[in-house]
Formats: sequence, structure tokens, C-alpha cells
Amino acid sequence: MNINAIHVCGNLTRDPELKALASGGSIATFGIATNRAVKKPDGSKGEETEYHSIVVFGKLAETCAQYLRKGGTAYVQGRVQTRSWDSPENGKQYRAEIVAEKVQFGPRLPKGDVAPEADVDQRPPSERSPKEPTTSDTGYPDEGIDISAIPF
Repeated sequence: MNINAIHVCGNLTRDPELKALASGGSIATFGIATNRAVKKPDGSKGEETEYHSIVVFGKLAETCAQYLRKGGTAYVQGRVQTRSWDSPENGKQYRAEIVAEKVQFGPRLPKGDVAPEADVDQRPPSERSPKEPTTSDTGYPDEGIDISAIPF
């Protein structure tokens, strides 16, 4: 059995670009950035960002171009596809992209606007007042969970 399925949820890095195909259909392309928290070798916390190219066809492409905007959130379900082409200056080129089958839109942004920055206290915990609530990038309070205490 073979499975080629991917799910990503992140913020759009650019507005969708809608084009018409020779067959009369539509194609939209846009980028999504996903972040994850990592622990650096020196023990400090950091964040890694991964960028994904998304391709959408048909009516869904038109809907994405109409409602999605740079900075907005989208949840994409689809499959991974690798394209290749010959470039005169660089030789054989490859590009992996996600061909979306379903797209769920996040909160709607007014046309021309980008998503507001999260209201997160950027000061280290040692510089915050003890009574001052702290929040992570997700907006939930930091609880100081010790990862090593998790049994799995």
C-alpha cells in the first residue's frame, strides 16, 4: 500500500496568483510558512520555519484567489508532487510542491490587509513580573512543562 498525503496549516507568504490554463481551467499558486519550536544545542529555545509551495486547480483555485491573503491562515490537505524541467543556465531543476485537494480558510482578512502580528511578550521570563501572565506564540499561558518528564 502506498500513501501520498500531506496536511499543513500555516500563514500565507504571498497572495495567491490565479492563472487560466489552456484547457479553460484555473490554477492558483501561493506559499505557506509553518513554524515549529526547537531546542538549540546551547539549551535555548528557537524556532524553525519551513516554506511550502501550494498549487490548487479548478473552482477551488478561484475561491482561494478570492478569499486568501498574505498573512492569513490556511489549512491545506493534498499530496506532494515533484516537477522537473531543464534550465539552460542551471541544468535539470526540481521543485516539490503540494497539490491541494482541500483548503480550509482561517479568519478572513480585509482585502489589502495582512494578518496582525501576535501580541506576545518578547522579554525573557526572568525580566517579566511574577504576577504578569506569560503567553507563548499560540496565545496559551506558558506552563513550564519539563519535556523530560513525559513518559513517551
